[in-house]
Amino acid sequence: MRTVRSSLVASAAGLLLTVTGAALAPAALADTAPPELAVATQAPAEIGLGGLPVAFTTTASNTGTSDASSARLIYRIDGGTVLPDNALSLEYQLDGSTWKKVPLSIIDGTVYGGELPEQLALAAGKSQTVQMRLGLPMGTPHNGASNGGTDHLKLTTMISYGASGAANATDFDFVGVNGLTTRLINVPATAGGAPITFKATVDTPTSSAYEDVTDVLFTNRSTTVQVRRSGAWTTLKPVTAAAEPDIYGYDVIGKDASLAAHGTATVDVRVTYRKDAPAGKTELSPCAIVNVGSIPFRGTTTCGPKTTVTVQKAATTSTNVSPSTSASTGAGTTSTSTGTTTSPASGMTAQRAETGSSDLSAPATLAAGLVAAGAGPVGFTAMRRRRNHA
Repeated sequence: MRTVRSSLVASAAGLLLTVTGAALAPAALADTAPPELAVATQAPAEIGLGGLPVAFTTTASNTGTSDASSARLIYRIDGGTVLPDNALSLEYQLDGSTWKKVPLSIIDGTVYGGELPEQLALAAGKSQTVQMRLGLPMGTPHNGASNGGTDHLKLTTMISYGASGAANATDFDFVGVNGLTTRLINVPATAGGAPITFKATVDTPTSSAYEDVTDVLFTNRSTTVQVRRSGAWTTLKPVTAAAEPDIYGYDVIGKDASLAAHGTATVDVRVTYRKDAPAGKTELSPCAIVNVGSIPFRGTTTCGPKTTVTVQKAATTSTNVSPSTSASTGAGTTSTSTGTTTSPASGMTAQRAETGSSDLSAPATLAAGLVAAGAGPVGFTAMRRRRNHA
């Protein structure tokens, strides 16, 4: 009887546990409810076409009562147009020292997407800020794209828990895109006999720094161009493209120069029209080109206003100034609006491996006809960031 009684007691206890367990199931399910996630991205207001990436942050938060061991950050970038190869770059940093790429691919038409390769562990009520960088390099070093581009990007950030892919929260940002600007300052309206002297300036209007910049002065084959370096005039060697052999391009700030964010580089230029130069109107055209490679003038290009000069046969030169000129920043100087010295030194010979497509021919239209890379006019209108949380 003792054995039977023990069995009955055990059975009753088991039944009680079963009933109790069933009663406790809702509470247990409540304790393991999915985490409640939120995301906020502080995207840059503007980045540079063909420039280096600009830093920003994404903050992932767990506002619920359950821990999240595998929160995923997912990004979508819409340029409004199909961009060339290697146009976009998105990087992240979790350890405070190493920048890693977020792989991007075309999701739908003009939209590129990628996900942070590493997932985040977010305890209940905690958040984590991820350092990010967004760039529009428009190619690779010494292999810049000569067409395509955009004047803005729509950046969408999503956060998701687990492998389902459904977004728990979404954040939208608009990022303006603006290219380098280049101009000629105080160009005399007439020339003939004596050289004419003026200034060439290239500016970085955005938070993107630049590398491998070539500021080219386009003129014709009847000219000799010099720039002032270390107080002395240095004669430049003209560069030509096979498609337009009569157009000469001169690297006035030096090939592969570097520019700081919001920086400016200015150089004194002296142009002499030779005695056999045809009389009449001719043009001087400045163009800033990023990542020029082995093909002359091929790269991410932005051209500034051209200036008309009337070549006279007289031995003297008028000092009249074209009406579209502006004040100079000083002879032979290089400065930045942020107080940081740029480094547009000539003769920079650091070489980098050329990658990507190289089967495009040299541009057939140079100088006045040279078109800026990107959809839209030269010097894109900045679009300030608007934020709208979903």
